[in-house]
Amino acid sequence: MTRPTASRLVMKFGGTSMGDLERIRRAARIVAAEVRAGHGVAVVVSAMAGKTNELVAWTDGAGPPAQGIALSDNEYDVVVASGEQVTAGLLALTLRNMGFRARSMMGWQVPILTDDAHGKARIEDIPGDALATAVDGGEIVVVPGFQGVTRDGRITTLGRGGSDTSAVAVAAALGCACDIYTDVDGVYTTDPRIESRARRLEKVSYEEMLEMASLGAKVLQTRSVELAMGMRVPVRVLSSFVEPDEHGNLPPKSGTLICDEEEIVEKRIVSGVTMSRDEARITLLGLSDRTDAPADVFTRLAEANVNVDMIVQSQARTEGAVNLTFTTGRRDAARAAELMRSAQDQIGFADLRVDEDVAKVSVVGVGMRSHAGVAQTMFRALADKGVKFQAISTSEIKISVLIDAAYAELAVRALHAAYGLEAV
Repeated sequence: MTRPTASRLVMKFGGTSMGDLERIRRAARIVAAEVRAGHGVAVVVSAMAGKTNELVAWTDGAGPPAQGIALSDNEYDVVVASGEQVTAGLLALTLRNMGFRARSMMGWQVPILTDDAHGKARIEDIPGDALATAVDGGEIVVVPGFQGVTRDGRITTLGRGGSDTSAVAVAAALGCACDIYTDVDGVYTTDPRIESRARRLEKVSYEEMLEMASLGAKVLQTRSVELAMGMRVPVRVLSSFVEPDEHGNLPPKSGTLICDEEEIVEKRIVSGVTMSRDEARITLLGLSDRTDAPADVFTRLAEANVNVDMIVQSQARTEGAVNLTFTTGRRDAARAAELMRSAQDQIGFADLRVDEDVAKVSVVGVGMRSHAGVAQTMFRALADKGVKFQAISTSEIKISVLIDAAYAELAVRALHAAYGLEAV
């Protein structure tokens, strides 16, 4: 990683911020204000909102591969990576037309080196010399997010939300902070669309943000938070709907800073309540109670790359059998169920049930490490509203419960009030 340089700054603009030419011009004015303030700037951009979905649909429309022909994930990446190339070029062109030195630099030009897992590649390295030279030389460098290149020169994409990861990786390569401009003005105690009394958090620890992102918060992509935490990149989430004043200056930055826990003086017991409807519950009824049966189940799921979250085992009515319940993402549910059914005789269970009408509600906070009674508050608040939970999972800084989807928003509001988050 390049030595930290305070005068450098990485700025990232999401799909809504790049939605049309007027929004691109607004982003250019925000970038220009940071340059006038003395920063050397690299900008990472997403495709226009909805464009990636359109490009994916085009690849689907090309039809399935013929018999004996391998699926061309590498050509898929060539197509879907083009959306960010358009916005990178347009933003660089707009900045030039405003009188600034600007250039786009594609993922293969930086280069952003990845593995060869097309469609879900992981960044392995960003040699930052060429990028740093351009930025320190006064050029505004605009980099398309979401894309990289293998060591043998093939274009790759990083998976949905990958532009956040690109931005953090570029910031790590330049040794600087990363400002992520999006359609919200920070990280909130919960989704303001569910609870109107939600409050914006001034600071959130990397660990809290990682839990929130993995549990349903849509502000940042999980891998970007993992990378920021690993490389200690300060990340600030800001609204892109700001305008420089008549002198070209931005208002003082607010938003939410994602940082080390040690930088948060007043640690909250609970920082946020999250909800995810992308859940499915699968139950194996009458599973043999032999000691290796659960291992057999979860080995098969792991080999099929099906991620499992909550696990509950209970005694079945039949002697010598148990009921095993686990949760997975809704998109993986059909595949997991078919995998189990195809191996029913080998695994040894009587029946299988799938329930997609569930939601996961979680409370997150670093203060849980040193405060008792967090779980009691959660379960009392849910009980008072008549909300029954079906499964529980915990970590040092979070408690999650699986509940009926119909009660999800009620549970979020109840927990938000129970922990006093409207007063944050």
